[in-house]
Amino acid sequence: MNETHRHESGLVVETRGHVRVLTLDRPERRNALSTALQTDLIEELLACAEAPDVRAVVLTGTGPAFCAGFDLKEIRERDRRGERFRPPMSRPTRSLFEVVTETPVPTIAALQGAAVAGGFELALACDLRVAAPGIRLGLPEATIGMGANFGSVVLPKRIPVGIAMEMLLTGEYVTSEDAERWGLVNRLTDDVLPAALRLADRIAANAPISVRRMKETAVKGLELPLWQALRLDVGPNPYLSEDRREGIAAYLEKRPPNWSGR
Repeated sequence: MNETHRHESGLVVETRGHVRVLTLDRPERRNALSTALQTDLIEELLACAEAPDVRAVVLTGTGPAFCAGFDLKEIRERDRRGERFRPPMSRPTRSLFEVVTETPVPTIAALQGAAVAGGFELALACDLRVAAPGIRLGLPEATIGMGANFGSVVLPKRIPVGIAMEMLLTGEYVTSEDAERWGLVNRLTDDVLPAALRLADRIAANAPISVRRMKETAVKGLELPLWQALRLDVGPNPYLSEDRREGIAAYLEKRPPNWSGR
């Protein structure tokens, strides 16, 4: 069943079977992340984590850009009002990028256009990335006196350190072709959203307990020594689930599995 609703912030939420599509729909602002949009994204991602029927999330945008980052006009207006600016990790609310990273449901960024600054960080926070050819990606924060806190930590873990350092310190952009060559982009295609949805549907066809377990183990175990990572035991345990019995039975009986999520 497909359902769609829109937040006043410009976030469009669509449910396509077991896939939740979150679309940034502020094309006149290049889908800039206003405070309201960040709040709604966090709420929707937390809802996805709690919904047993949601098995994959696709993040995308409308218009020529995926996301231009934080809403600089909003920030400047607050500066003019004399409001205190709090760094990303010193705010009473959670960081959007942290929430994306910790969402137990697999996330796919569908980059139909440029992803820069906080928009690139949003794509970095996702598990997989599908991108159109020739789009700009990068972290220009050093050129405007910002910090790229999330990108500074995560980008050197995703691509070769020397390349990450050059991107961070120069603020210059790279292309999606570069990103695919470095393994940062999973698919390079003109049909970005359909390709991302196909990937999401393929993930959603698998046992949801297994998928959530694998994501949490991979994300949380990445920086741990091998012996610790092997004993993490995070997320639901597929080995003790009804779906493990169903999956094996379906395979041996040559039929599609009927996942219960238990």
